[in-house]
Amino acid sequence: MSEAVLDADRLTKAYGHTIALRGVTLAVAPGEAVGLLGPNGAGKTTTVKILTGLVRPSSGTARLFGRPAGDPRARQRLGYLPELFRFPDWMTGEQVIEFHADLAGVSRADRPARVAEVLDKVGLGARGRDRVGAYSKGMSQRLGLAQAIVGRPELLLLDEPTSALDPVGRRDVRELVSELKAEGVAVVLNSHLLTEVERVCDRVIVMDKGHVRFSGSLEELTGEGPSLHVTVGRVDDNLGPALAEFGRVSVTGSGDVQVTLGPPWDDVPDEAAEQVAAAITRGPWGLRGLMVSRASLEDAFVSMVSGGDR
Repeated sequence: MSEAVLDADRLTKAYGHTIALRGVTLAVAPGEAVGLLGPNGAGKTTTVKILTGLVRPSSGTARLFGRPAGDPRARQRLGYLPELFRFPDWMTGEQVIEFHADLAGVSRADRPARVAEVLDKVGLGARGRDRVGAYSKGMSQRLGLAQAIVGRPELLLLDEPTSALDPVGRRDVRELVSELKAEGVAVVLNSHLLTEVERVCDRVIVMDKGHVRFSGSLEELTGEGPSLHVTVGRVDDNLGPALAEFGRVSVTGSGDVQVTLGPPWDDVPDEAAEQVAAAITRGPWGLRGLMVSRASLEDAFVSMVSGGDR
């Protein structure tokens, strides 16, 4: 990993007799999108508050861009969308973003163009002069995203950014995160919508009861690579060997076949599916159905935080 934009080392936090964090260590590299996962009460919000300088840890260190997390010079390079926020109803969308642009240090000369740019980027370009009180929940969420990016942050902390959005809005957020990653912006996404995390994040960090339970790629968390679930009309002793080049094969007498793809087919599951279908149709088995699947992030996550085996 290149030099981290975010680095937390053995963070602990106690609220009286309640221990929220128990030695949390994590890091995020430039241009990396990381999903921060965990059940309610896992310590995610406390971690984010420490990283933003809103809460001091009981012990351990948190640094942004090599500086203490509460340092104003570090916080200037940070964008943050909290889960719960509220903008004044009497202000227009443009006024809200102008205010936050001022706080973020955007120059007066650059401010009008930057405000228009970010409102357009989040899909509010035509509604910037409307009062916030007339906004829907989804529009307010988009406005929150606009204020988080108006200062051109190098690290973006997003806490449930798609919770109030419809499918179109969630797609827009995914595209925005991909665009920011391409520009070298690091993104930490805290979300209970695991399908969104699967689509945009390079790596996941799973927290539970104040601990980091896992940090790594989605493939490492979910375990096995993609699989092919195949249904055939007949089964014989030659079926398994005919598919063995694609990976580990399991055949049942009822005609259900599972092929856990191995190298190099695990990197090209769709091509593997075509080749497996061709191999079966060349033989006497009769292809009835074929589906590509992968162990889901949700299954792996639930198993991990509930103490089960993946």
